[in-house]
Amino acid sequence: MDKQKIISLLPYSEPFLFVDTLEVVTEDEVVGHYTYREDAFFYQGHFKNHPVTPGVILTETMAQIGLVCMGIYLLRDKIANGLTPGMAFSSQAVDYYKAVYPGERVRVHAKKQYFRFGKLKCQVEMYNAQGELVCKGVLAGMVGKGVRVG
Repeated sequence: MDKQKIISLLPYSEPFLFVDTLEVVTEDEVVGHYTYREDAFFYQGHFKNHPVTPGVILTETMAQIGLVCMGIYLLRDKIANGLTPGMAFSSQAVDYYKAVYPGERVRVHAKKQYFRFGKLKCQVEMYNAQGELVCKGVLAGMVGKGVRVG
């Protein structure tokens, strides 16, 4: 499945879409990028006069690139037959090491731990433009059968 097609199938839109590009998408890993817009809604008041990307947004970015994009890829045959996958985030455990500021570009690298019985679990890491580890964790979600389109 084409990388741009995967992004187009994400169930998000601005201002809550946190995937710009996908570099690698395979059965076992995903690598993607996102640049946090300086005028993003979540910087207002977080923190006064010194905006920092909230951890929940970093986690969401990792989930969109490392979990949802991989889930779409893994279900590509069903999607080709007209099914839209249903996805639900089920668990996360993330450690944070560095701040991410407005205008910064991050790289997310996810490795599949397992995908069975509709549950996808991945080890996900986020790096800043200098190649420094920003955060890492284990994310899991349920990928449903979906509904027929058209």
